[in-house]
Amino acid sequence: MNPLISLLQCLLIAISLFITPPVSASPLNIPRLSPTGGTFEHGNYFADGQPKALSNFDPNDFETFYYKQTLDHFNFRPDSFSTFQQRYLINSKYWGGSNVSAPILAYLGAEEAVDNSLSSIGFLSENANQLQALQIFIEHRYYGKSIPFGSREEAFQNASTLGYFNSAQAIADYAEILIDVKKQLRAEHSPVIVIGGSYGGMLASWFRLKYPHVALGALASSAPILYFDNIIPPEKGYYSIVTKDFREVSETCYQTIKKSWSVIDEIASQPEGLSVLSRKFQTCSQLLTSSVLENYLMLMYTGAAQYNRPPRYPVTVVCGGIDGAAHGNDTLSKIFAGVVAYRGNKSCYVNEPKNKSETDVGWRWQTCSDMVIPIGISNDSMFPANQFDLNDYIESCKAQYGVPPRPHWATTYFGGHDIKLALSRFASNIIFSNGLRDPYSSGGVLENISDTVVAVHTQNGSHCLDIVGANTTDPDWLVNQRKVEVKIIKGWLDKYYAEVRAYSNNKSIPLQTIKTVEGIH
Repeated sequence: MNPLISLLQCLLIAISLFITPPVSASPLNIPRLSPTGGTFEHGNYFADGQPKALSNFDPNDFETFYYKQTLDHFNFRPDSFSTFQQRYLINSKYWGGSNVSAPILAYLGAEEAVDNSLSSIGFLSENANQLQALQIFIEHRYYGKSIPFGSREEAFQNASTLGYFNSAQAIADYAEILIDVKKQLRAEHSPVIVIGGSYGGMLASWFRLKYPHVALGALASSAPILYFDNIIPPEKGYYSIVTKDFREVSETCYQTIKKSWSVIDEIASQPEGLSVLSRKFQTCSQLLTSSVLENYLMLMYTGAAQYNRPPRYPVTVVCGGIDGAAHGNDTLSKIFAGVVAYRGNKSCYVNEPKNKSETDVGWRWQTCSDMVIPIGISNDSMFPANQFDLNDYIESCKAQYGVPPRPHWATTYFGGHDIKLALSRFASNIIFSNGLRDPYSSGGVLENISDTVVAVHTQNGSHCLDIVGANTTDPDWLVNQRKVEVKIIKGWLDKYYAEVRAYSNNKSIPLQTIKTVEGIH
């Protein structure tokens, strides 16, 4: 699979998530947390040629397996013992083998089919050779081919069947699979490093905290584990950083975007105003409400900021179009020039998605159950102000599913309040990596908690940039970020093997394993 096509598909999925008018008091939907949702298409992005990937990804290196997974890990009702087939893929090309307890790199899938991650998440394949590591990619329940109840229609029909669809069940799934894989490969002493991005990064960090006997360490990329239960004030988070990203690139661009919402509303309120807007933005169909256009623009700006990646940086591209508009000096002409710069020359724009994907449906449920991320918009944002109202949010979810979300459950089950004090007492071997241009970095861990629970961030980085595939055009700061992360992981492994050797003096670990472990390092 072409990773660029995969990334584009993911962004098109993400566009459908904001369906409430941004200018209304309705609850804002939570932007998808995908690590691979950030490519975009426009005429000039690859004008100088496509960046060349450094890893030689070959889908033929992966073998697909299915695990007979328990439906409900936390209940002993008869229906809890139902099972479903959960998919995972293994690449053993570079693995040193169980006889030397070579490590296992496990990618914890998030809110999409695992196929999309194989080619776009390069961190595993790019480091498997030097670590002599087995690679395993595990699909999240209810996505891809890992569907309970026999079909997606049955699994998604109501809250009764969706009730088994949450983060705690997901990481329990991963624990069962990893334990089983190690048993099947006779690799009980092979250390596991779990890796995830965004929501998957949260899962990776939580996995290390909940299952330290299964995973030696975790790389949690762009994981906003503090974006729950008002630890981060809703109006000080996501949209504030989007605004900051644009304002740092161009003050005039920021001012134009900030002004545009009232201009759109004013035109839309006039007779034939929607027709005027449809012509101005060359929409693919006649606008029935101005919110369709506003949501389209909103997703364009947030997508550009969240995935503001080298070599061209999407925010710079959008603002270049807005500030350098060649046809018309009015506000909406400038905004449309930004659309064209970002999307490229097309026959039409602003085509509202009609079909909801499994990711749309799945992520909507997750954010209406345990992934309640309070997001609002402040008055000084470049977007129309929209205060987060938990009661409205709960009522919106109840209207859709018939059950309320649990907004305090994430911090109850995984923690988050006073994170430094809590984790410094017992946690170890977690890397929290972030790029500070990523809007979700506002909910990330940005300071070291201890010597082994560390924050690695870059000033110019974006969402999950460190774990997606490396390219020849990557700047030095990004290359160095990845090197730092690998060095930390190697340190964990060195310490583990030293402890295993010491432990073996009094325990019955096979002598062959202990002797040959030294050969890895």
